[in-house]
Amino acid sequence: MNTTRPFLDYVQKFVDITEDEFRQFIDPYIAVRKFGKKQVITEEGTVENYFNFIIKGLARKYYKKGKEEINTQISFEGHILHSQESFHSRIPSEYVVEAIEPTTLVSITYDDLEKIYARSQRMEHLGRLIITHTMVLKDRWQIQLVMHTPRERFIYFVNRNPELLQRVPQKYLASYLNIKPETFSRFKHLVRGGVKTEVA
Repeated sequence: MNTTRPFLDYVQKFVDITEDEFRQFIDPYIAVRKFGKKQVITEEGTVENYFNFIIKGLARKYYKKGKEEINTQISFEGHILHSQESFHSRIPSEYVVEAIEPTTLVSITYDDLEKIYARSQRMEHLGRLIITHTMVLKDRWQIQLVMHTPRERFIYFVNRNPELLQRVPQKYLASYLNIKPETFSRFKHLVRGGVKTEVA
């Protein structure tokens, strides 16, 4: 239970579930998976079979555009990360999911998740709430990309995830924020210089 405890804490944000209920309905279907640095978690062209919650580590989701890798998600402890469209639609993934540093996941397969839903209406409700939450976060980030300047996006991200400037390679962050690498470097110098990071 110690390993999966963070996942219980996460689901309790959405529904009032006891530890006994978690042990009964969810824990039997959990697989704890470990990946090394730069190890692929989900391959492009394969159907995503796992719903993943990050217990420890850091991972990214990206697609390939020619020789370029376009990062669309960078997630760390306490976050959900998988190829969503592939998982829910059962079609081959256009994305690669890859560990940035050694990463431990709590994972549930698509078939096992369906079994959890079938066993309890509350579990099905929980699943809907989590899926809705992840979609809202995705839409919120899309608004950031469309409506805000590169500097505003950088400040928004740094204010909420300051530790990731140290943990994530700069080229990944620049791609994720849709900022040119040289512009990203300039913004980092502003932060080091003590410029107030606020968005009006």
